[in-house]
Amino acid sequence: MKIVRNNIIPFKGYKAINIFGILFVRGDAVISSIDINHEAIHTEQMKETLYVFFYLWYVIEWLVRLVMYRNAHTAYRNISFEREAYMNQGSMSYLQVRGRYAWFMYLKGGAE
Repeated sequence: MKIVRNNIIPFKGYKAINIFGILFVRGDAVISSIDINHEAIHTEQMKETLYVFFYLWYVIEWLVRLVMYRNAHTAYRNISFEREAYMNQGSMSYLQVRGRYAWFMYLKGGAE
């Protein structure tokens, strides 16, 4: 995964954002191997959903979860893509054993 350090993307208050498989890291933010693995999981999700559908699904699911939980952070943490990434970010071998569309099994579940 290509990592681009800059002071524009992401916005202040965030340390990194993955856009089409490129990780933009804010200035001197510290990025751990767990952070990189989390974003690598997102990159695989993007590839299997042809990138554009990843972003469409992500926004739609966040809106649905926002209505469900009435809390933006809880909605974000319960997006299926995020649930998969957070649950497996500590397993550095996860991408080697991950099945295609693994995020789909994270659609169901309660608020974290």
